[in-house]
Amino acid sequence: MAMELGLRWYVVQTQVNAEAKAAANLGRQGFSVYLPQYLKRRSHARKVETVARPLFPRYLFVAIDLAAQRWRSIQSTLGVSHLVCVGDQPAQVADGIVDALKAREDEVGFIRLTRRLAFSPGDKVRIVEGAFVDNLALVEDVSDRDRVAVLLNLLGRKVRVFVGANLIAAA
Repeated sequence: MAMELGLRWYVVQTQVNAEAKAAANLGRQGFSVYLPQYLKRRSHARKVETVARPLFPRYLFVAIDLAAQRWRSIQSTLGVSHLVCVGDQPAQVADGIVDALKAREDEVGFIRLTRRLAFSPGDKVRIVEGAFVDNLALVEDVSDRDRVAVLLNLLGRKVRVFVGANLIAAA
């Protein structure tokens, strides 16, 4: 979206888990709002589901023309904790940041996150640091945190151990 003359992006801190509520209420007041979200896999009660989560929990972007809009009303909007300011002026987001985020959206509007881990279940790895250094293992599971479940062969048994993804390398 090309910004109109005078409109700039600013950051709003929301109340806990109130990003969507704040975005909706700011939109009703006539502000352009951008809440970047991504899809996260979540396991709950033996079910795995995909849910939309904010890319920056408790934060969203709002476009404001400081000279023409009554921006102080943002501070008292339901769901908003406060407009991020430097002194008594809103802190402007550097040009291109919001456009760069929007450029990473898929066709449905979710930010595509690049998968950092290059390991998949069944891969052979070598532990490069820690208590099990130089042991070979099989990747059993890769979670969305920076931990990997590996199967180590210890004392003739396969033992499941969680290690940091930065502590393993391809064997």
